[in-house]
Amino acid sequence: MLVFLTMLAMGALIGFVGAGGAGVVIAVLTLVFNVPIHTAVGTSLAAMIFTTVSGAFSHFREGNLNVKVGAAVGIAGAAGAFLGSKISTLFPAAELKYCTASMLIASAVLVYTRLSYPNLPLFHTKEGQKPVTEGARFWILAVLAGIGNGLLSGTFGFGAAQFIQLSLLIFFAMPLFQSVGTTMLIILPIAAFGGFGYLLSGYLDFMLFIQVLLGLMIGAYTGAKFTRLAPRWFLKWMMVLLPGVAGVLMIVVKR
Repeated sequence: MLVFLTMLAMGALIGFVGAGGAGVVIAVLTLVFNVPIHTAVGTSLAAMIFTTVSGAFSHFREGNLNVKVGAAVGIAGAAGAFLGSKISTLFPAAELKYCTASMLIASAVLVYTRLSYPNLPLFHTKEGQKPVTEGARFWILAVLAGIGNGLLSGTFGFGAAQFIQLSLLIFFAMPLFQSVGTTMLIILPIAAFGGFGYLLSGYLDFMLFIQVLLGLMIGAYTGAKFTRLAPRWFLKWMMVLLPGVAGVLMIVVKR
């Protein structure tokens, strides 16, 4: 019950900030509830399957989703995530913990850079530039981007949303608003096959999964209703601090 209540609070915070919290969930499970890191990673990935469905569907209805790019990168990402779940089992718990923490900190740095320097060429396409959606180059980039991000997500258990968005902007010249929605679609197969890989390896606790999932979904739905009430600067810093602090704590706190 305590896990559910904690995830309820975490879900509210994640929904309020409007940022993915898979890595933060791993930090809470390992640091607060002493859940083994491999089980925490598997549980977090599996929960992402359900927490991203509504977001992907909403973006699809709003026209913020490129189905072809999302499907191509997502399918390759699913293969990468499944492979990553197997690679993860080769990591000793302590090393996996530090690697996951490092990915969270890198994600926080990327979010800060994007929010503080939005006009960098890295984060937007040139005016009139068309998205890359055809030809051999498209399929090569889709496979590389999918497998690369899938490996990161499957091995270390975080959603890799910021890295996926950056891949879409750089490799496919996709408009920013569309990259956000397409990222949600890509995460779905990555989470599904990554979670399945952990399930086959015995690192998915069903009761823990149910508590995490229900807590996050109910909490996120509630928290999202208060987003518009917060000042922009506060949301910006919370988006940076949430993964950043979680990553630092995972390194500093010994368990």
